[in-house]
Amino acid sequence: MSSVTDTVSLTARRSSRFVAWVRAWRAGLVPFDEVAESIAAGEEHLVADAPGTWTDVPLADALPSLAKHSPDDIRLVLPAAGDPRGLPGPGDFSGAALLAGEAVVTAGLGFVPQVRSHTSGSGMTFETVLWRVFPLAADAPAASLTMPGAAEAEAELASVLAETTMTLTRLDVAAWRPELAGALAALRRPDGVTDLPPGFDPRARRLFARAAVLDRVLVLAGQAAPGGAVNGYEAQQRDAALRPLTTACRRALVAACNAPLRP
Repeated sequence: MSSVTDTVSLTARRSSRFVAWVRAWRAGLVPFDEVAESIAAGEEHLVADAPGTWTDVPLADALPSLAKHSPDDIRLVLPAAGDPRGLPGPGDFSGAALLAGEAVVTAGLGFVPQVRSHTSGSGMTFETVLWRVFPLAADAPAASLTMPGAAEAEAELASVLAETTMTLTRLDVAAWRPELAGALAALRRPDGVTDLPPGFDPRARRLFARAAVLDRVLVLAGQAAPGGAVNGYEAQQRDAALRPLTTACRRALVAACNAPLRP
């Protein structure tokens, strides 16, 4: 696996996996024993301040606090500066969610992931994910219902992606990040890959597959700044071109993960 692939794979939204798998579990579509492992995807996940606990606990030990929630009580939010949609209002949870750029909203509880880096005695660096739990109002998930549905989000993403690709081609994107240009081109082809659990319809699966890959590509673009653009003006043009695509991508991920489930 290349260093580029490593970078991309590590930027997947952890809250999207949390929401998708917990919702499927609460709908009776996947067994509880699979949920924590599927969310963690090989990482170590701990939870701080979970109800009934006094210290950090493994993710599997904290998930029973959601055992009485319905699938519609569990929602993904991907807030950004100037775009706090889906958050229940000002407070500690909303501040932490904005800082992380992602969170899980449930009836009574909010979960925000924090990535912590550690260095062992031998000098090796490794990471753990700590989900911090915040108390929320019982009607908190209702705030995210104003987000677009899967059909609207899919149309928006396709339109913005086409416009952005044309702009980046004009800016000679291949000269500053060849793998990003290739990834953008690949996204225009049908992609049958999906990471969603059972219960999501084909549109939600298709939307999530495209948006999840694109989300990682956009992180690469941010890490590449100022990239190989000839001058600062071109770098600003590139960033301006990517901004609406970033917004459309966030909306697509939210719409896919919060889509109605089917038995």
